[in-house]
Amino acid sequence: MEREIERCEANHEHTKFVEQIRQTMPSEERLYDLAELFQVFSDSTRIKILFVLFRSEMCVCDIANSLNMTQSAISHQLRHLKQMRLVKNRKEGKTVFYSLADDHIVTILGQGMEHILE
Repeated sequence: MEREIERCEANHEHTKFVEQIRQTMPSEERLYDLAELFQVFSDSTRIKILFVLFRSEMCVCDIANSLNMTQSAISHQLRHLKQMRLVKNRKEGKTVFYSLADDHIVTILGQGMEHILE
């Protein structure tokens, strides 16, 4: 069901601009996915883990020791970060090492820090 467009009180229309916005707006599914991505960043424990991995690839034990947390708590958050494709892992013998999934994550973290420090 499409809503009727409300007119602004200034009594001018920007119909071409509004139509351009409508045509270029990502799908609801894409916007939902983007909102879910940003929700991941709303948890300070996950942010801490990402910043640890920003510095170096690490195993769960080292991440837990770095953050003074339990391995269980770190594993739980890593599982969530992996589902959202923010971290990846590799096995070396019995040890699993985690790292940031790609340079996009580095950019997001870096720009986020720049923004809050302005």
